[in-house]
Amino acid sequence: MNSSEIKNLIEEGIPGASAYVDGDGSHFVARVVSTAFSGLPTLKQHKMVYAALGSSMESAIHALSIQTYTPEAWEKARKFQAV
Repeated sequence: MNSSEIKNLIEEGIPGASAYVDGDGSHFVARVVSTAFSGLPTLKQHKMVYAALGSSMESAIHALSIQTYTPEAWEKARKFQAV
């Protein structure tokens, strides 16, 4: 599995989400922005991402670091990191 496939799974699984995924083929970092995360604790946000990836988390993806943001939080975070 590659970064673009993970990005597509996340964006298809969380309507309206934008995903930015980097990785080396087995270890990945996903930054996911969605209004669906508003008001939810981080654990529930991450569970939404895992649900979007489905069985890929058990086989094709060895390690995944997830960072979730509401659009407002993403705008603030972008000031401090390069995407």
